[in-house]
Amino acid sequence: MNCPFCASPDTQVIDSRVSEAGDAIRRRRRCASCQKRFTTYENAELRLPQVVKSDGSRADFDESKIRVGFQRALHKRPVPTEYVDASIKRIVQHVLSLGEREIPSRDIGERVMDELKKLDKVAYIRFASVYRAFEDVSDFRDAIKEVEAPARRARR
Repeated sequence: MNCPFCASPDTQVIDSRVSEAGDAIRRRRRCASCQKRFTTYENAELRLPQVVKSDGSRADFDESKIRVGFQRALHKRPVPTEYVDASIKRIVQHVLSLGEREIPSRDIGERVMDELKKLDKVAYIRFASVYRAFEDVSDFRDAIKEVEAPARRARR
């Protein structure tokens, strides 16, 4: 690391501390040439993959788009924000764990539906109706049967 005061490449670390959140390291450094001290921060840089849309175009992964999808599906539903945050975090962690440079948007949409199914059945149906482009009542019936089937098995 070059000194920001004299540009000397010879600096030494005096002290290192992990941030309170545990996601960064703060380092105090001293320049061997001018003896001035300065602080640097080290953060992990995680690269999320590009999202390949159904038309073949690519876009940066955007967590806010996932959040908007959850908010629309959960509008006026009794689901705490902490649960939504945890669901979004699980989706992002899954995407990171794949280690891919690109991911189809369909995979992300399916993950969102899986999480919504766990959180709120009505929100799941809302999201699925738009995401899967339901065209008639039978599409809704099929989605409702899909949601009810596990509940019936659990009651037996």
